[in-house]
Amino acid sequence: MAHSHHHHSSTVLSGKNLVISILLNILITIAQVIGGFISGSLALISDAVHNLSDVISLIISYIANRLTTKKKQTLHHTFGFKRAEIIAAFINSATLIVIAFFLGFEAFKRFKHPQEIESNLVIYLALLGILANGFSVLLLRKDADHNLNMKSAYLHLLTDMLTSVAVLIGGLIMKFYQVYWIDALLTILISIYLLYMSWEIFINSLKILMLFAPNHINIKDIQSKVLAIDEIKNIHHVHIWQLNDTDIHFEAHLEFNNDIKLSSFDKICNNVENILFDEFHINHCNLQPEYERDDSKDFIIQD
Repeated sequence: MAHSHHHHSSTVLSGKNLVISILLNILITIAQVIGGFISGSLALISDAVHNLSDVISLIISYIANRLTTKKKQTLHHTFGFKRAEIIAAFINSATLIVIAFFLGFEAFKRFKHPQEIESNLVIYLALLGILANGFSVLLLRKDADHNLNMKSAYLHLLTDMLTSVAVLIGGLIMKFYQVYWIDALLTILISIYLLYMSWEIFINSLKILMLFAPNHINIKDIQSKVLAIDEIKNIHHVHIWQLNDTDIHFEAHLEFNNDIKLSSFDKICNNVENILFDEFHINHCNLQPEYERDDSKDFIIQD
């Protein structure tokens, strides 16, 4: 049975940046919760709730990052903790979706009973949220490009910065025009934006956890490429799944036309592995040879 790895260079993610972002968001959360109750602004409280979710999500992301980078494979953890960051991304995106529905529901109730709001406090605290979250966004921006966990944390912070911008605009409108229903409207817009930004990460992380094949891989193309090799009669019992953002695993049975030598099998497998890596970005292969074996030859076996 042939078995190979093509390793990507590991990305060094900065735990220090996450810690700074966590501390900043704790500060913002405390300030906005107090300010929201004093001013009576639902939008400011919703921003504070979102910041609280940021704190939780960033802590989860930090723990997952530490587990992934520090914990190695063992006899009982043969994959190490490589999936920890995917679990973190799933939890973070799921919490954002729940928060979005909660904020939308509360804003709908506020529409029916608008109340006067202390706009100066809203403005000052919104500015604090913009500055602190903007700095955190810059800290995590680089790592968000190639890591689903960091992307979920980054989006938490980016959406919170944008919600603070919306709260600031609402505070200015309330201050100069006394249009207090704008607070509820902004909260609904924030909740819709949260849903939009979170859904893709939620679905992608769920697919990885469910061992679905990556979207960019056409499995029938793999079948045609492998069967184009003269010595191979059939490929079946195929499984493709992602372990995390970078590791894609592939296993299959290869049925040969002739009773070939082990050395020949190694050469053919090397060819198959190169095709899978170069054309489909699959970096972990497990191939089982067969010759006149009496078993199911279906491409995908129904277990």
